[in-house]
Amino acid sequence: MTGPAPAAVPAPGGWLAAACDQFAELTQFLSGTDAAAMEHQELEERVQVSLREAGRLLLQGFLGLRAAQEQRLPAVTGADGAARTRAEQGRARILGTCFGDVTVPRIAYRRAGVPDLHPADGQLNLPPGRDSWTMQKLTVIHAADCSYENAAGAVERATGQRPGKRQAEQMMIAAAADYGDFYASGHYQPPELAAGDVLALECDGKGIAVLPSEMRAEWARKSRKSVPKQDGRLSRGEVRNRKRMAETGAVFAVTPVPRTAGDVLRPPEGTPAAGPPATHTPRARDKRVTASIARPAAEVVADVFAEADRRDPGREHTWIALADGNVHQLTRIRAEADDRGVTLTIICDFIHVTEHLWSAAWCFFPEASPQAGPWVRQHAAAILNGQARQVAAAIRDQITAAGPALTSTKHQQASAAAGYLDAKAPYLDYPQALKSGWPISSGVIEGTCRHLVKDRLAITGARWTVPGAEAVLKIRALLASGDFDTYWTYHLQRERERNHQTRYLNGTIPRAA
Repeated sequence: MTGPAPAAVPAPGGWLAAACDQFAELTQFLSGTDAAAMEHQELEERVQVSLREAGRLLLQGFLGLRAAQEQRLPAVTGADGAARTRAEQGRARILGTCFGDVTVPRIAYRRAGVPDLHPADGQLNLPPGRDSWTMQKLTVIHAADCSYENAAGAVERATGQRPGKRQAEQMMIAAAADYGDFYASGHYQPPELAAGDVLALECDGKGIAVLPSEMRAEWARKSRKSVPKQDGRLSRGEVRNRKRMAETGAVFAVTPVPRTAGDVLRPPEGTPAAGPPATHTPRARDKRVTASIARPAAEVVADVFAEADRRDPGREHTWIALADGNVHQLTRIRAEADDRGVTLTIICDFIHVTEHLWSAAWCFFPEASPQAGPWVRQHAAAILNGQARQVAAAIRDQITAAGPALTSTKHQQASAAAGYLDAKAPYLDYPQALKSGWPISSGVIEGTCRHLVKDRLAITGARWTVPGAEAVLKIRALLASGDFDTYWTYHLQRERERNHQTRYLNGTIPRAA
C-alpha cells in the first residue's frame, strides 16, 4: 500500500489528545467561511479525508498505549524448544490500514541463532505482510469483481491507500487458501431443505485463456503442432489463444412445480393456447456454486456431491442432476452417484436439445426459412412428450428422402442431431420430469459459468496463471454463494494458527498473567 508515512507514536497519555485535535480542527473548518463556500461533493471529500486521519490517530494511539502496557515475560519458548530470555522493548513494524499507515510497537523476545518472537503480533493476529486484514479483505472483494487495476482504484477511493497490482494478486491467492477446508469443516452450515424439496445438481465446463506455460499437457502439444491455415489472418474455427477448461458445479434446492409440455412450449403468437400458462415454474433456492481450473473435473463433481450429502445425509429427498449431454460429465455424475449409493435422475437440458433440432433444421431448409420454426416446434413438442427416439427416426427418414440434395456436411450435421437424440434418450424423460415438477433446463449452471468465469476471467486481454485464476474462481464462488463473510472469519482463524500459534511451544501464544 502507498500512503503517507506514519507519524511518531504519541506518548501513552497524549494519544487521545492527538485525535481530539484532529476533530477540533475539522469542526473549526466546518464553522468557517471556507466550508460555507464549498459545494457538497468537495465538502464531503474534505470531511472524509479528515475523519480518515482521525481514525488513523485513534488506532495509532491505541497501539501505542497497548505497547506501553505490555508486560515483559521472563521467557518465551518457541516451537523449536528454545527459550528467548532477552527482551527488546518497542520493536516496531508498519501496518497499512484502511485509515493509513500506523506503527505497531511491541516487545521482541530474542536469542542468538533463532528467529525473534513477538507475542503481541499473535494476540493482535497481525498479518505476515504489511497490509491489515481489513485492507486485504477490501482488496480481495473488489479484485474478485474487476481487474486488479480497477480494484486498486476502488480501494484507493474508499481508503486513500492504493495496493499494487502484484500485491493484490498475492492477496487474492492467499485469501483463497482455506476454501476447501472451510466447506469440509463445521464452520460451514449448509441450508436446510424443506419438506418436499428436490435437491438439484449441475455441472459444466468453461474455457479460460491462460499463459502458454499453464496449458494442460495434451492441449499444449496440440498448440505446438497447429499450423495456421492461411497467412495474415485466422480462418473460420481457428483461435489464436488456447484455453484451459474450468469445471463448474452448482447445488440448489427446488420446490416442485408440476407442468405440462404445453406450459413449456407455448404456441406461437396469434395461435390460441390449449389452456392458461403456468403461473409458477421451479425456482432455484439456496444455491452453492463452485469452480476449479486447477483440479480435474472428477474432483469438482465429487465436491458437488459432497455438498449434496451435507444437505441431505439421510437421503430423504429426491436427487436430480441436469447436464448438457457432455459424455465425460455424464460419466462422472453416474460414477459419483454409484460410489455413494445415491438414486439419481439425470435430465439433459431441453435448451441444448432444441439447439440440436435447429442444427438439423438448417440442413433441410434454406437459411431464415419460415418453415424451420414450425419444424423445430413440432419435433420439440414430440420430445417433450417422450418421443425422442421417434424424432431421431423421423430425422433419418428425412435425410434419406432428401437424398443427393443434401451436401455431405449437411448430411453429417443432421445425422449428428439424430444420433444425439438416440444417445441421450435415457436422459430425456421429460414427461416424468414435468409431472414431478422438476426443472428441465440447466440455466443455473449456465449462469454460473457466465458469472464465475466469463464475467471476470474473460475480460479483454487477460491471460491467467492457474494459481491466479483458481483463487479468483474460489473467491467469486464464495461471494456468489453468500458464504464469504463466514469464510473470512474462518480464514483469519487459520491464519492465526499458521502465522502465530505454530511458532510457540504447544501452539500457545504466551500472555502475561
